[in-house]
Amino acid sequence: MFESVETLLIEHDELQEQLADPALHSDPARSKKVNRRYAELSRIIAAYREWQQLTDDVAAATEMAAEDASFAAELPGMTEELEAATEKLRRLLIPRDPNDGRDVIMEIKMGEGGAESALFAADLLRMYLHYAESKKWKTEIIEQTSSDLGGIKDVQLGIKGKSTDPAEGVWAHLKYEGGVHRVQRVPATESQGRIHTSAAGVLVFPEVDEPEEVEINPNDLKIDVYRSSGPGGQSVNTTDSAVRITHLPTGIVVAMQNEKSQLQNREAGMRVLRARVLAKQQEEIDEAASAVRKSQIRTMDRSERIRTYNFPENRIADHRTGYKAYNLDAVMNGALEPVVESCIQADEEARLAELGSTAE
Repeated sequence: MFESVETLLIEHDELQEQLADPALHSDPARSKKVNRRYAELSRIIAAYREWQQLTDDVAAATEMAAEDASFAAELPGMTEELEAATEKLRRLLIPRDPNDGRDVIMEIKMGEGGAESALFAADLLRMYLHYAESKKWKTEIIEQTSSDLGGIKDVQLGIKGKSTDPAEGVWAHLKYEGGVHRVQRVPATESQGRIHTSAAGVLVFPEVDEPEEVEINPNDLKIDVYRSSGPGGQSVNTTDSAVRITHLPTGIVVAMQNEKSQLQNREAGMRVLRARVLAKQQEEIDEAASAVRKSQIRTMDRSERIRTYNFPENRIADHRTGYKAYNLDAVMNGALEPVVESCIQADEEARLAELGSTAE
């Protein structure tokens, strides 16, 4: 059982040797990759050693139980511990998304519902900012277009983590947030007290560690410059500092105007473009890969309604996992972890089932 771990033990030792080599740290991108893999394997190996120890303990206790009643009494508890350790190791051995340790770029866009949708998009932004704060992640507003009533038409948010362990990565937690988020509540603009339904869209992309990681030919870019504008269309800049970048091979378009200089907007635009191109490449890989490698919960269908936020009932419901709770007020203040964990667990269970059926 768990024979595959022997190969991982060898890889873990090799990575340890690489980390001791000063030359590795002169290459930030490679160093980050090695550190992530080492952290991932360290977690597996610690669980494997715990499983080995408990296996030996149960075997010894079973042998001694016939002669010593104290061993017989301890055996049920030890067996439960071994079962828990076995399940933990099985889950850790599920093939992990290679992007789990990456930081992310999140986009939140108003959808159906007009002004109320823009206000809800602003609420979602605050929710994710509070959640990131609870995880001690660093956040950065890359680009934001506000609406007249204090809402948000669209915003691009960079979120960076600190841990090298992919299981604690930003992408590992936020990759399930992509899709349509539906809200049911009485809008601030509604004088009759009627409940309205509106929606906002969320897109999440793993961020590229180093520019060289995603090759983009300058000849494949169409770059337009224009003057920035604020809410209502009024000009906020007298120079052509805003930048629109079109990646011709994929048709991906990124527009930036938050920064005051054209160079800064271009750099920010390229950062977002690289993340989108990486995500598109990953989509193509997933489509060609087996079902085992595909996430069963994270959808790339940007039109799928994934969650409902019902304010009158203080209810949050995730339509993919069946998760439901009546603490929406806390969730909107950043207590998102149980919702995220429901997605992680559902994805793991689906992958385990798929692996089991493949093994048969």
